[in-house]
This record gives sequence, C-alpha cells and structure tokens, in this order.
Amino acid sequence: MSRQFEPITDAISSSTSANSSSPHKSQTFSEIYGVPENFLEVEVKNPQTHGYESGQMYTDYEIICRTNIPAFKKRSSRVRRRYSDFVAFRKILEQETTRVVIPQLPGRILLNSNKFNELNIEKRRSGLERFLIIVSGHPLLQTGSKSLIEFIQNEKWDPKSMLY
Repeated sequence: MSRQFEPITDAISSSTSANSSSPHKSQTFSEIYGVPENFLEVEVKNPQTHGYESGQMYTDYEIICRTNIPAFKKRSSRVRRRYSDFVAFRKILEQETTRVVIPQLPGRILLNSNKFNELNIEKRRSGLERFLIIVSGHPLLQTGSKSLIEFIQNEKWDPKSMLY
C-alpha cells in the first residue's frame, strides 16, 4: 500500500516529464521581473518642522505615491500632511467602511518639550508610513475609497469636504 522511497531528484524529473505536455508555457525574463500588473508604492518621508514658538510649531510629512492602479488619478504624486490630517483621514475611513479594520495611528506625544525631538519625529514618521502602507494595501480601499486616493494624491485635500 505505501509507496517505496523515491529520491527527490527522481520525483521532480518524473513529474516534469509527466507534465511536459502541460498547457502552461514558460515565462520570459520580462514577465517574471517586469512591472507588476497592479502596484502601489507609498512612502512617508522628509519630516519638516515649521514655526518657532512652541504653540505655533508643527511637523508635516511628505507622502510619495507611485502606482498604476486605474482608480488613482495620477501615476506618481507628492503631498505633505500633518499628523492631524492623518487623524482626520482615519476617522473618515472608519465612517466610509465598516468592512475593513482600520489600524491605529502612532500615539500622540504628550510632553511638548519632546514633541519636536528628532527621535520622536522619526518614530512618528515610521508609524505613519506603516499605517499608510497597511491602509493603501487593502484591496477594498484601493478600489473603493475616494478618501484614500484624495488623501494620498490631492495637494489641496480638505478633511471637511470628505466627511459624510
């Protein structure tokens, strides 16, 4: 009943010879390593702190997007967003869909003296990028969320115009 042990090389060669009449064709180099059919790359980079007085200071981040997904208006874009924009965007996404769990944003920095410390800014940038990669990578949001596309690509994005 049990099959006798067969070396892996024999098993592979016998299965490939059995499948040689297979309808599948071998792929070319460009098919394997070419541009994927649909791709979306999102980066959060270049934090910049603005203002000089502690009550007037804020940091914004550059969002760089490259895609060939038809739902997106531009193939590449660069916009700047503040942390408060991400907070508003997350609320809009939660209102927009109940079928997708929206991940948490990195937490607020409570002590003003540490708020603009380079280490804290980099931790926040990394957390915002992780959030945006998860959200933008979700297939339901990629094709069905107007607010995602607007947030990533529209330089004049206004959260008030997106609220339902």
